[in-house]
This record gives sequence, C-alpha cells and structure tokens, in this order.
Amino acid sequence: MLSTTSDETPEPGSGTDRPEGENHYLAPTVVESVKVLVVGSFGVGKTTLIGSVSEIDPLRTEESITQASEGIDSLEATPEKTTTTVAMDFGRITLTEEIALYLFGTPGQRRFWDLWAGLAEGAAGALVLVDTRRLADSFEVLDQLETRTSLPFVVAINQFPDAPNYEPDQIRKALDLEAETPIVVCNAKNRNACARALAALVRHALNTR
Repeated sequence: MLSTTSDETPEPGSGTDRPEGENHYLAPTVVESVKVLVVGSFGVGKTTLIGSVSEIDPLRTEESITQASEGIDSLEATPEKTTTTVAMDFGRITLTEEIALYLFGTPGQRRFWDLWAGLAEGAAGALVLVDTRRLADSFEVLDQLETRTSLPFVVAINQFPDAPNYEPDQIRKALDLEAETPIVVCNAKNRNACARALAALVRHALNTR
C-alpha cells in the first residue's frame, strides 16, 4: 500500500548518489517502501533509466541479440543496441528521507509479456517510457498495461538526440491518453531527470488511490 507519513509531496533527487562500485544499505529513516514498474517498448531505455537512477548496483537479465530475433525485434531506431532484457531489471532509489522506490523494469517484447502479471503484483504504479521516433510502438504497451493491470501510470518521453519534439497535447492525442494521465519529459541517462519522473509517478499514484 502506498502511503506517506506527512502531507509533503516527495521531492526528487534526495536519495544518495551511488559511488562507483559501492552498494548502499537502506537508510534507517525510510518508513515506506514502494514498488513501481518501468515499462515501455523494445529499446526505449528502461534498462538505462534504472541503471542511471538506482543507488544500488542494478540487477539486469540481459542476453545478446542474435540472428534468431531478426525480423522480430527492430533495431532501426536503436542500431547500437546489442542486448535485450529477457526477465526484468531491478533497482532502488531513496526518493525522500522516508520513501524508497523499488524499480522493476519489464521486457519490451510481446513474447515476454506473460511476466507482467507477476511483476505488477503489489506495484503502486508504472512509469511508461516512450520514444517519439516510434510512438506507434507504445500502443500495445499501453494496452497491455491497461488490460493486465489496474495501475495508475505516468508517460515519460525519453529524449533521444535525434527524436522529434512534440507538445504534451500532441502526445496525449497520439497515444489516446486520458486527460488526467501525466506526461513528463525525461532523459534516461540523467539521474535527476529520472528521479523527477519517478516523483511525478508517486504523486499521481497518491492522488488516484
């Protein structure tokens, strides 16, 4: 259950940065642990986001992309991608002194979507990463999220260098989002930007309880 011990809105980026090669124990001030999903289509940046924001060494279940996935996993927008998540990614961020988020990244390909039901169990909400170069790839992800879970979610536009920029209303219309669904801009390689997106998800989840 998602709750806080005060009326304060969680502020992003207040967790401790993770020095290279060092894991951090959970701060003794933390009184609320919240599970959230990070979802999105193949190659949208889920593993990158969790790796950027996690204060512990993230758990990854990546395998090399092989010829067997040719014609199934399109690398047109991400030609440099050589691995893919086959089970989940996992990380943790202390969002405030009292709230820690446990991040579960889901595989983007349809053939791994049977894992979603288990990963979504007990989650407070989902951060949906979107690539504006291929918005259509997000349709099935959103449908999967809405039909297999009842989680509140926030859409985060991952800023790729060559991606077109759209106004939030254009994104909302293109993805057929409800008016109350928040849309934020996020660079999956930037820890503070990722923390702000996750804070927006926590606020939204609190408001929709």
